[in-house]
Amino acid sequence: MKILAIESSCDETSIAIVEDGRNVIINKIYSQIDIHKKYGGVVPEIASRNHVIKLPYVLESALTESQLTFDDIDAIAVTHGPGLVGALLVGVSAAKALAYALNKPLIGVNHIEGHIAANYIQFPDLKPPFLTLVVSGGHTYLIQVNAYESYTILGRTLDDAAGEAFDKVARVLGYPYPGGPAIDQAAREGNAEAVKFPRVFLDKNSFDFSFSGLKSAVLNYINHCKQKNIEFKREDIAASFQAAVLDVLVEKTCHCAKKTGLKKVCIAGGVSANQGLRTRMKKQAGEEGITVYYPDLVLCTDNAAMIGSMAYYDYQAGKTSDLYLNAEPGLNIE
Repeated sequence: MKILAIESSCDETSIAIVEDGRNVIINKIYSQIDIHKKYGGVVPEIASRNHVIKLPYVLESALTESQLTFDDIDAIAVTHGPGLVGALLVGVSAAKALAYALNKPLIGVNHIEGHIAANYIQFPDLKPPFLTLVVSGGHTYLIQVNAYESYTILGRTLDDAAGEAFDKVARVLGYPYPGGPAIDQAAREGNAEAVKFPRVFLDKNSFDFSFSGLKSAVLNYINHCKQKNIEFKREDIAASFQAAVLDVLVEKTCHCAKKTGLKKVCIAGGVSANQGLRTRMKKQAGEEGITVYYPDLVLCTDNAAMIGSMAYYDYQAGKTSDLYLNAEPGLNIE
């Protein structure tokens, strides 16, 4: 089964064709990072406008390079939430138009579930049940994946998501957007023990996260140094901040895996590209007999291949959408 998938939830315009949920025939991504970099973050109106402009060309390119036509496509899938409402609407409108014109099934996909499915592409033999740490600019979750269509949320962020904290700290330190990769790179050149930033674990039996206090501690430390004319090294702050985030993410994930008895842990979302997180998680989990999975970098950030993968399992479960499908910027995982 070949599914043509569309992803436009934020600042990547992506079209993919995925076969049977695991085989990526083509995965085209147009990134708007260079456009938004000068603003220090994504400007929703500009993102939406660029989706409108670029989506037809990305679609044409995907079909041309794959040497497929619409006749070869069995269904149309699209991210319908969560994300920026204007950006989502561009993809949803295009998908509905294609499904209607081609008389193909339409499948609305949850973006978070798509990130989880990125690991199905990377690891063809991976099957539920397993534990997933979803970390991105807008979300931090610990999710028990019981089956392809069954999830139990065990923990979530109570305030700032991990990726959001990375971006805000990077901006104050003067690093360019996106902040996550910049902090990750700078941390390799800094001393993670230079500044003792707080680790917020909450209650010992809680798998929820909170990063707003850590973010504020970093900002207060930088402001204090500036006011007192105390010199500081950006790389040291980046390394110390990242260490504080990773300590919490890794410790909570491994503790959750042990408590649930799950021996497989997947990392998903944009922050799963963080080399420090990958290294720390693999080391600690490995010491506890837990196998860690994470996708290639191209599948960590927003892309349509992960949407096409998840759509396959949605379709197998009988989940299709009608032409009343709408963008849902606050869509939750169920």
